[in-house]
Amino acid sequence: MWAQPNRKNDVEAGARPLYPTMLESPELRWAFIRKIYSILTLQLLTTIAVAAVVVYVRPIAVFFVSTGAGLALYIVLILMPFIVLCPLYFYHQKHPVNYLLLGIFTVSLAFAVGLTCAFTKGKVILESVILTTVVVVSLTLYTFWAARRGHDFNFLGPFLFGAVLVLIVFALIQVLFPLGRISLMVYGCLASIIFCGYIVYDTDNLIKRYSYDEYIWAAVSLYLDIINLFLSLLTIFRAAES
Repeated sequence: MWAQPNRKNDVEAGARPLYPTMLESPELRWAFIRKIYSILTLQLLTTIAVAAVVVYVRPIAVFFVSTGAGLALYIVLILMPFIVLCPLYFYHQKHPVNYLLLGIFTVSLAFAVGLTCAFTKGKVILESVILTTVVVVSLTLYTFWAARRGHDFNFLGPFLFGAVLVLIVFALIQVLFPLGRISLMVYGCLASIIFCGYIVYDTDNLIKRYSYDEYIWAAVSLYLDIINLFLSLLTIFRAAES
């Protein structure tokens, strides 16, 4: 018999499965993953651009905090992402409505992030950006590595959902009965841990469970995880600086 060539690293033999029990085509799943991260990259670049304009063009931030119309618009911008999430959930598979809603969602949230950063020291923002980048890249690589070795993080879903409920109640208590700098740091630390868990959970879903038509919703999930992690770290550093 003729000796068979080693096909372990043969590109024509097809990509390796992303996890041991994978039944679908790895090439299709990788194409789906690349599409998600392309959308996510555009969202993050848009957020950085909009937030940078809000931070460096001071009259914009001053308008939002010093005038009645600005405060009203600020409240609208804060609520807009939550409002847009509802139709986005129902139309996330309908092109081009899904992209239009995604754009509105991203820009409105970017304005909210920019206004938060506008009254924060540049050093604190830089520290939060660097730490967020390191954590996101590390957790993403770890999740892909762990999935290939058969680990499944689907069990995190109920625990993370419960943790977010606790976080929301914590935030409401903080708004109604401010507890001071220490409580802000505790809140930021809890939120950071929770959204680190969500990055692992949503990345695992991206690898195994999202269907090919759910690219918008998958991108939104990861985008929210990253933005919330950044804001949580920002809360910690701001409290530490004060």
